Amino acid sequence: MKKYQTKIVACVAVAIVLIFAFWYGGNAPGLRGWIPKPKENVNVVQNDTSVFSDQQLLIEEQPSGSASDEAGDAEENGEEAKEIPMKKAGEEATEENKPRHTDDTPMSSLEKETLAERMAAESNVPQVRDGNKAYSVENGMLIDETTGKDKYLTDPVPVGMPIPIEPQDAVITDRELTCTLSVRCDTILDNIAWLDKEKVEIVPKDGIIFAEKAVTFFEGESVFHLLLREMKRNKIHMEFKNTPIYNSAYIEGIANLYEFDCGELSGWMYRVNGWFPNYGCSRYQLHAGDKVEWVYTCDLGIDVGGYYAARGK
Repeated sequence: MKKYQTKIVACVAVAIVLIFAFWYGGNAPGLRGWIPKPKENVNVVQNDTSVFSDQQLLIEEQPSGSASDEAGDAEENGEEAKEIPMKKAGEEATEENKPRHTDDTPMSSLEKETLAERMAAESNVPQVRDGNKAYSVENGMLIDETTGKDKYLTDPVPVGMPIPIEPQDAVITDRELTCTLSVRCDTILDNIAWLDKEKVEIVPKDGIIFAEKAVTFFEGESVFHLLLREMKRNKIHMEFKNTPIYNSAYIEGIANLYEFDCGELSGWMYRVNGWFPNYGCSRYQLHAGDKVEWVYTCDLGIDVGGYYAARGK
């Protein structure tokens, strides 16, 4: 036995070394003694694979007969949600490509004056008209007299524009209707110097992610329902999160292009019939013939004409 004792000890030592190396040198998560913590309340549609939180309801091809929306069923996680893109932490722009204003740097008098002039020049455009309290209340919007907003921090809408419909109040039927949908990021092409270098190659040369076309939806569905289904159907990446404070889903990324990827004031916005609603896409109830556009802004909506939506939050 003593004859083989040295060899046995050597073999055991080698085995221990190999086990140690495998445990700490593997490439797969979990082989190093840790498991990545998943993002909370974040939902991803990546190609044909969908990941949802436990509180998330999948939107099926057929309606369930009762309204249900991701944001309506989600619980508030203590994180203050943002309806518009804000400054990206830890990222600084160069003097050549820096946007005109950041959250940390107060606007100068000249900048304020310039912005005011630009917005005033567009005052007759539907998406930048001020909201009308009387009209909104008359059409069923409950406005808090103290804040001048509704319970989800939404300002009154302009005259003639639809008021928000809460996801939990919507009634989805089996009646099929048609509207048009498109998704574009062509503003990035005009601000390519601001874009995250790792994302340059994934931007379509014409800026079109989903070309405008007629799509079907069910009566009572929201803009969010439509986008989610069409992105899944066409295997286009999409990521969103629930924002209970606004009672709506917030679109963080489409086609792997996220908020803040093209400057600290960049992100996704939606427009319906030429108007940028000042409330979340889960609360905009679709109507037959609507023209729905998702556009990427690099300048807080100003570069796509969404001044009112930018001001509204």
